[in-house]
Amino acid sequence: MNGWILAATVELGGGGAAALWGVTTGPPARRVVAQNMTTSAVCPALLLLAQGYGRPSYLDLALLLALLGPVGTLVFARLLADDLAGQRPSAWPLTWAAAGLGAAVVLALCVAGTPGRATVKLLVIGALLISGNLIASRALAGGFQGVRGG
Repeated sequence: MNGWILAATVELGGGGAAALWGVTTGPPARRVVAQNMTTSAVCPALLLLAQGYGRPSYLDLALLLALLGPVGTLVFARLLADDLAGQRPSAWPLTWAAAGLGAAVVLALCVAGTPGRATVKLLVIGALLISGNLIASRALAGGFQGVRGG
């Protein structure tokens, strides 16, 4: 076991357990926020595992998850709009911590790797992960002013 795999294990253990607890317990508002945070826990772990095992195909999984995770959160938020109407979930400290974790993992992997297409892919994954989760969290916390339905 190398350092990358150990970091992925620790990150999945902490973030994955917290997200699993949030998804399985509590009101719908907390479940939707925890579902959004699941992307923030699993995607950086896939990036670390890709480096640890030397499997670039894991980067493709992370890219797919960074792209579809926040979209899934927005779909759930739209489907559960009636249940979430009275309670607006907000988890900004957790959202910023997850964004910081994603940025730290992407930065560490960019420094450890060689410049090239893989580095560009890592930066795209990082941008999608961070911006997607910030947008989904903002939409869950009350939406955007001036946008239909917000």
